[in-house]
Amino acid sequence: MPRAGWVKPESDRRLSDLVSVGVLMRTFPPDLVDEVIAESGRVQVRNRSLPARVMAYFSIGMALHSEGSYDDVFSLLTDGLSWASEWREEYRPPSRSAIFQARARLGHEPMEALFRRVAAPIGRVGGAGAWLAGRSVVAIDGTCLEVPDTEANDQHFGRPGVSKGERAAFPLARMVALAECGTHAIFAAHVGTYAQSEATLTEALLPDLASDMLLVADRGFFSYALWRKITESTETDLLWRVSTGRSAPKPVFVADLPDGSWLADLRQTHSAAARRAAPMRVRVVDYTIDDGRDNPEVYRLFTTILDPGEAAATDLAATYARRWEIESTFDELKTHQRGPRAVLRSKSPDLVLQEIWGHLCCHFAIRSVMVDVAAYSGSDLERVSFVAALRIARQSIAHQGDFSP
Repeated sequence: MPRAGWVKPESDRRLSDLVSVGVLMRTFPPDLVDEVIAESGRVQVRNRSLPARVMAYFSIGMALHSEGSYDDVFSLLTDGLSWASEWREEYRPPSRSAIFQARARLGHEPMEALFRRVAAPIGRVGGAGAWLAGRSVVAIDGTCLEVPDTEANDQHFGRPGVSKGERAAFPLARMVALAECGTHAIFAAHVGTYAQSEATLTEALLPDLASDMLLVADRGFFSYALWRKITESTETDLLWRVSTGRSAPKPVFVADLPDGSWLADLRQTHSAAARRAAPMRVRVVDYTIDDGRDNPEVYRLFTTILDPGEAAATDLAATYARRWEIESTFDELKTHQRGPRAVLRSKSPDLVLQEIWGHLCCHFAIRSVMVDVAAYSGSDLERVSFVAALRIARQSIAHQGDFSP
């Protein structure tokens, strides 16, 4: 119910047609949005019809209503903002050109800064499969997002080459992200070009790793250099799969452990400098999965948890399987929130980045609400549907108490 004294202007729009700005403002309060915009130097110098704060919410609203036009998103968003201000603030429908110019004035920096200020691990101790040996299980992985085929996007982001002299249909932005396996919340990300490797983009995320985390990664991430950089510059423990082929890393046996795993040293020998470097002690877990095949695939894990008393080999193998949670997270972001086989709408690199950070902010807002709902109701978070939460956020106006206007 509206608060006493609220007067809703005459309108044929149903409340169920309004965007739930409460979900957005609950996670990204207006005062914080204004502060981040000011720190980014993007405060408007005169009173415009499209203030920077509105455009920040518009960037997230484009992700929430990814299939809507500029006009649709603005109408849904500003109706919700007017409701939030008890109808003290109203917004006239601008032209598409005015919206584009306002987006360009805002740029991507405030949206990136807003995500970095708010996004953080939100898991609670005790979640099933989300913790091991007192460490929060987080995964790292990369994905690519198709962006519009414009000359500016092509020159900035690049695209993969294909055979017979042809080229891929769209340029690609590459993103590497850190996500909690228990909550699917992306709490850190770095966006780059297609030519940049996942390992290169990973280095920008090292400040987001903490001592109470166990970082899980697939075999494509391992290199001696990256493993050394993470272990020497952070206190995060690692649990990474590595390849077992001819070019795979060759751990030097040190000792067997009672749970079937073994200690080993990693040392590069390709140069004199590499041979002089101190070896890196790891624990190796080799196992197969009995799936009925005659020649089951051999899995090899490296971890920095050296004591089997902290985590047995079977627990480490089971925890590695949680790495797939970040694949589900990318599916939520790219298939359900953005839309299947959809290309981002922005035609310039700066606005592409603004749109990507808007998607990350939107996903984090929805996941944050899901965590709180599960905690409040005493439900298992894995039984709370992201698709259902996204649908509700798209269709319902925030009610009294959802946020402070």
